[in-house]
Amino acid sequence: MFAGFAVGMAVTGRLRMASDSLAGTPVATPPAAVPASAPAPEPQRPQTAAAPAPASLGGGPDFTRIAGQATRGVANISSLQVVRRQSSPFDSDPFFQYFFGDQDMSGSRDRRSMSLGSGVIISADGYIVTNNHVVGENVREITVSFADNREVQGKVIGADPATDIALLKVDLKGLPPVAWGDSSKLQVGEWVLAIGSPFQLSRTVTAGIISATGRANVGFAEYEDFIQTDAAINPGNSGGALVNTRGELIGINTGIFSQSGGYQGIGFAVPSNLAQHVVNDLMKFGQVQRGTIGGIITIDKLTPQIAEEVGAPNTSGALVARMARGSEAYNAGVRPGDVIVSFNGTKIDDPSQLFRLVADAKVGSTANIRVLRNGRTVDIKVPIVSDSRGRR
Repeated sequence: MFAGFAVGMAVTGRLRMASDSLAGTPVATPPAAVPASAPAPEPQRPQTAAAPAPASLGGGPDFTRIAGQATRGVANISSLQVVRRQSSPFDSDPFFQYFFGDQDMSGSRDRRSMSLGSGVIISADGYIVTNNHVVGENVREITVSFADNREVQGKVIGADPATDIALLKVDLKGLPPVAWGDSSKLQVGEWVLAIGSPFQLSRTVTAGIISATGRANVGFAEYEDFIQTDAAINPGNSGGALVNTRGELIGINTGIFSQSGGYQGIGFAVPSNLAQHVVNDLMKFGQVQRGTIGGIITIDKLTPQIAEEVGAPNTSGALVARMARGSEAYNAGVRPGDVIVSFNGTKIDDPSQLFRLVADAKVGSTANIRVLRNGRTVDIKVPIVSDSRGRR
């Protein structure tokens, strides 16, 4: 009995020591990094028939193999930027200059800013894709940290603000890339993993499902065709990987809807097919080859009131609010007040869809546009020209 009592005390003591250690260890709150995407947990997560999640011994999905493989292909990105601040209103004041001369009493006019995020290795010879907002503007220095604790300087090959995608290059060989997946085959309810460095916690893995595809009008980028997911994403996850149950890259984590600034269950990622197209153009041309119908043209969303005024049967379509004379669209016959209802045979639901279709159209081709004008439909052929915006 004495021996049993002693053993029981020893076991109880160890458990309490472990519990006290966990509860009593102070955890420092890391500084917030660059904004990223955040998604929300579901009470039950369905599996896709095409790629069922592997089951663990406990009955739930087992992502250990996928996570172990994919985390090696995700890097930490830190970018040092120089932000030009406005000069002091006293700088040109004669009274101020009399006492202080030409010295800048308000300090340097250049402010250094550090951006923190994640990136995904897409080739063994050092190409890395991330978000444009992780890289930022006026970049002075980019540091890339890998899973094997190597830390090297990177350089920007190109960036596309319209999709919030940037391409980096490091001078290393033999890196473990994450294979591209086909985002067009994603299904709502499919399991995915988000990998990145939220709050500087390197290579954090969270699981969730595809909540929706083709999300637009969320305000993160000019060209919006996002994957929505509820895999937990927080500041610092920007530029990280969204992978499927085969370990393939199907999205680049980009932004979140949040009232608190952190994870609330709604996160967004740039689809892999779009990101791969942008990356290929940045490698070849240094910028994205994107189409436009020329000149300055403002497209607005139809409201029920405007639809009634222009004679549209519903709010589907894109209203031409303003445009420049001499643009390709104007010369072809498009006029302010027209409602574009189809583009190359595809029905237009809203302005963001029209923008994507025009941007993806081949430069040098001719597009067939159908507009609604004074209650009547008019077919117009408009040339697609190169959109030179987005150069870095």
